[in-house]
Amino acid sequence: MHRVLLALLVVASIFVTVPASAQTSQAPAATAAPSTTPPPAGRKKRIAVFDFDYATVQSSTAALFGTNVDVGKGISDLLVRHLVEDGTYSVIERKAMSKILGEQNFSNSDRADANSAAKIGKILGVDAIVVGSITQFGNDNKHTNVGGGGWGLGKFGVGGVGHSKSKAVVQVDARLVNIDTAEILGVASGKGESSRESTSLLGAGGGWTGGGGGNVDFGGSDFQQTILGEAVNQAVVQMTSELVADNTKLVARTISVEGLVASVDGGQIVLNIGAKAGLKVGDQLTVKRVTKEIKDPSTGAVIRKMTSDVGVIRLTDVDDVSAVGAPISGSGFKVGDEVKTITQ
Repeated sequence: MHRVLLALLVVASIFVTVPASAQTSQAPAATAAPSTTPPPAGRKKRIAVFDFDYATVQSSTAALFGTNVDVGKGISDLLVRHLVEDGTYSVIERKAMSKILGEQNFSNSDRADANSAAKIGKILGVDAIVVGSITQFGNDNKHTNVGGGGWGLGKFGVGGVGHSKSKAVVQVDARLVNIDTAEILGVASGKGESSRESTSLLGAGGGWTGGGGGNVDFGGSDFQQTILGEAVNQAVVQMTSELVADNTKLVARTISVEGLVASVDGGQIVLNIGAKAGLKVGDQLTVKRVTKEIKDPSTGAVIRKMTSDVGVIRLTDVDDVSAVGAPISGSGFKVGDEVKTITQ
């Protein structure tokens, strides 16, 4: 009897202690769960896309469109559109580029020149620039006559084109260039071929009826419906994906820009530096005031400036030689205060 009672007590103790030990072992697992909060991301890398060089296809495109159409600009515009839609890079607006390019006398012959473009890139304050060339822009049938094209071309063909059908073929190449060294960081290419054939590169179902002033909107729905538009879009999409993949080869630059407060007018703080120094709208700058200058007793040269923080401003307007900012922290800003970019 005593043995039976002892056995029952042992069994009961097992059922009591097992849940307790299991509960103890599970507690650390709950507290050790990893955080699902993603780490903060850095700023997007900034690039500028230059108009593509189209010298090698200029004669054939002039015959096709009936005038000298800047297909290099068209390819560049379409590439910018795709890059902006992708969102990997921050792409400089064409308006800002055009102004700087005009001031620097950047010519069409410089489009594929990495060294010339890199100098402009520094002024634009970008991390890299994209230069490229159009190496093929036409059809896959060398025997088809594309001469005698007229402006205002429609979906029924190009004047002088032969009766044999052909596909549209477009090939483009691009280089991602370091603006400090003009080193080529990455290369990208794209080749597009229409899935349809036609006696007209600007036809085969498209309702495109031409343009004016030597301009063609490659991203327009009418042009995209033509077999040439189909090939152009394919080539640019492929090139875009390769440029996006090269993003890992590009390091975001840190540029330090320093200047002085030139005027304080209510909530507007005017600086004596602007776009030529690398500033742009949206930049944030710290404002400091020199409280004491330490001079070398032997030479009298200033060897250190003691400063105190005044605040931080964000730029709302920038021209070539000046900028206007509004305070986002601090007060009591004065003429002569020193400013410096927080980050670029």
